Amino acid sequence: MRKYIEIGIGNRWFVRTETEHADGTETESKGIVRPFSLRTCYIRIWIGKKVWILDSREGFKTTSKSRKAFKIILGFAGE
Repeated sequence: MRKYIEIGIGNRWFVRTETEHADGTETESKGIVRPFSLRTCYIRIWIGKKVWILDSREGFKTTSKSRKAFKIILGFAGE
């Protein structure tokens, strides 16, 4: 089970936790859901259909999405 704690603008809540379950489903919760074991930190900037991600483990990545959005997020990924 992976967890993503995200802080910033563009999501439903300013601070949220997204949990990915083993069966592929995802749940979103307001605030920080514990327990949490940190694996990596990232900054994600999404403007229009372009997304730029600076990850402490994987470095810099860019992707494109099919929908337009504006997000600036500081995130923490772990279990």
